Amino acid sequence: MKHYSPTDYVNWLEEYKVRQKAGLEARKIVASFSKRFFSEHVPCNGFSDIENLEGPEIFFEDELVCILNMEGRKALTWKYYAKKILYYLRQQKILNNLKAFLQQPDDYESYLEGAVYIDQYCNPLSDISLKDIQAQIDSIVELVCKTLRGINSRHPSLAFKAGESSMIMEIELQSQVLDAMNYVLYDQLKFKGNRMDYYNALNLYMHQVLIRRTGIPISMSLLYLTIARQLGVPLEPVNFPSHFLLRWCQGAEGEGIDQSYQLLRDSLDLYLAMYPDQVQLLLLQARLYFHLGIWPEKVLDILQHIQTLDPGQHGAVGYLVQHTLEHIERKKEEVGVEVKLRSDEKHRDVCYSIGLIMKHKRYGYNCVIYGWDPTCMMGHEWIRNMNVHSLPHGHHQPFYNVLVEDGSCRYAAQENLEYNVEPQEISHPDVGRYFSEFTGTHYIPNAELEIRYPEDLEFVYETVQNIYSAKKESIDE
Repeated sequence: MKHYSPTDYVNWLEEYKVRQKAGLEARKIVASFSKRFFSEHVPCNGFSDIENLEGPEIFFEDELVCILNMEGRKALTWKYYAKKILYYLRQQKILNNLKAFLQQPDDYESYLEGAVYIDQYCNPLSDISLKDIQAQIDSIVELVCKTLRGINSRHPSLAFKAGESSMIMEIELQSQVLDAMNYVLYDQLKFKGNRMDYYNALNLYMHQVLIRRTGIPISMSLLYLTIARQLGVPLEPVNFPSHFLLRWCQGAEGEGIDQSYQLLRDSLDLYLAMYPDQVQLLLLQARLYFHLGIWPEKVLDILQHIQTLDPGQHGAVGYLVQHTLEHIERKKEEVGVEVKLRSDEKHRDVCYSIGLIMKHKRYGYNCVIYGWDPTCMMGHEWIRNMNVHSLPHGHHQPFYNVLVEDGSCRYAAQENLEYNVEPQEISHPDVGRYFSEFTGTHYIPNAELEIRYPEDLEFVYETVQNIYSAKKESIDE
């Protein structure tokens, strides 16, 4: 009901019909994504059907949320693509808001608002709002005022009303505010810098900084600056090399104001949406897309744009163009879907199957297999860099594509894997791309993956019966 005003007249029957139609359309689109994009990441133009939807977008989003909230460990593929689509829809709205924010006049300063937009963009499925974050900061301001009242009961900051923007000019009065802030933030609430886990992305997001009470210089400075300005103390941000600092203006207005692959990709996409001609960042984006092996046509577009902006980059651009074109040609040479049969003689050495929960003998990580090759299919450079030749069986053994519990995708040699005798769900964001359900002992492949490995599921059932049933019998005895 939160999307309706109490004063509005609503024809609920018509609303129900529109909602029902949007729900059916949403499910139809979600169901089509696995067939269309199983072999590649969803490109931006893959969302064109969604952009042309009729009816309120909120109903479409509501159906996607319903899919994500389906109970149990089933419908993983539907949930995977529903999440992708919901990410896209919400990020587009947030991006439009951020663009409008950046068009504000220079004298319009709300660092907190900009930080919240970035927080929302990187966490589009979280319920994050400027109103809620401001309310949490206001509660901290109240604590500071309580402490300030004990220092100076007639301090002018105590008379400020919410939303006012007044500055105190006397240095002594400013110092009293900062003393009260330092006590509340660092002694009472125990805010601190996250030295032990500095590069954790949660340190950047304002809603997480307020929950966890830890962050890094830029997020902690932003919180400190916002509170100080609400209490009349002029602080300015300083973009110091390697760190972000604040400067106390000593009573006068200052003269100047200075993830994981997914986090990096989101950050680059967001920044370049604002400033599309940054050559070095464009080059980094092209390298990232090339490294991830996704959307080669987009890589070529980026490289062409770089060459136009800065012809001096022809060396790096030429290298990436050559290898991207080779990648595109290899994809064109693929005829249909490659089907791998366990019964094929050339696959006789393959011991494990897709969907099995495995453990790496050397590194100890848990993973699930989503693909395999009878021998290592990587290039000579990768084999050399990964020191594959030092393995007893070298590269002449089956290798497996695995989704790892830490969110990475790896290519592991058969001799380095073993069955996980205590199987557990693998919390990897791409699980739903390949599997439809987790049974408690293994994953069931979705239709697209089963087409590519049609004989694996029978082998999985045999393995589960032999490994886990035998373990259960030994425990019962």
